[in-house]
Amino acid sequence: MPEFSTKWTLVLDYSNHNSRASSFLARCLYEYYDVSQENKIKCIIHYFEKISSDMHVGNVSFERKVLPLKNSPSCIVYPEADFWSNSTHSLCKFEVCTSGLIEDHLTEALEVDFANKYLGGGALSRGCVQEEIRFMINPELIIGMLFLPSMADNEAIEITGAERFSNYTGYAKSFRFCGDYADKKSFDTMGRRTTRIIAIDALCNPGKRQYKLEFLLRETNKAFCGFLDNNKSRQNKMPINEIGNDIAIGVVTGNWGCGAFGGDPQVKAVIQWLAASQGLRPFVLYYTFNLEALQKLQEVVQWILLHEWTVGELWNILGEYSNQRLKGKTKVGLFSWLLPYLYNDDPINFD
Repeated sequence: MPEFSTKWTLVLDYSNHNSRASSFLARCLYEYYDVSQENKIKCIIHYFEKISSDMHVGNVSFERKVLPLKNSPSCIVYPEADFWSNSTHSLCKFEVCTSGLIEDHLTEALEVDFANKYLGGGALSRGCVQEEIRFMINPELIIGMLFLPSMADNEAIEITGAERFSNYTGYAKSFRFCGDYADKKSFDTMGRRTTRIIAIDALCNPGKRQYKLEFLLRETNKAFCGFLDNNKSRQNKMPINEIGNDIAIGVVTGNWGCGAFGGDPQVKAVIQWLAASQGLRPFVLYYTFNLEALQKLQEVVQWILLHEWTVGELWNILGEYSNQRLKGKTKVGLFSWLLPYLYNDDPINFD
């Protein structure tokens, strides 16, 4: 395994395209037939029809990002709890959107793929949630499933340049193909669309163990691995606390590790904020998808920013809350525990 990351760049040459690839993908999907699967097939067929009628040329890069587990003089190692507890970094800007979709973000940012540890998850079988849908509307992502093995706890995968081809509505069983999408993203100097997708896999069905320190650390480090600008930290060859904050590319995300994965959405939102801030990203744009547990997210964020908490201070508060959840000293959600006046009428209870 390389010390920090491995990158593959694929030149997409469609001139030798034939129907066998589309037929293979269709067979993979049709084995688990329902209406949503039929619409996944429509996305794939649309992709091949479009590239057959209008040749596309461009590059897509796949990079496995790794936080080394052992000391390294040239890059950041997998952080321990003290790293987070003692961080003096300021928290980055955090904007909440109750409607909209990550993939509709028009400017360059890290767009989070709520990934399975096996890249693509059930894209070629019965899966049809966030990651699988993204692989259907950006089918070039499927290529990575061929050569990228499962992610370890200290790994993430960044994919740059995948074009979007399809519009859709719905989610899971209600997913429907809705025609062509004309991708207007610009190209970078390497001939890649300025679409950056970062795949990070969360704990699956973590239950109460998600509040244990080792698993808080695992999730925060997983997001940090994905959000950190590896090239900049390696180029500077200095501790992360000494790297200048001039990165223009922020993080566009949502309820990572929640939903089908069963994570606590309030805790996961804070974890991603911590990771993006420590990774020197200038902002987090967070889509809540109208999740009830996150209705007060913007108010909580504003209160924390007003009090100018650092990454370390917020981490310590998260740790204190999680410890109380583990010991049964509280059953309310993180936000109502932190700011009970916001929930005087109806505190949210996650037990």
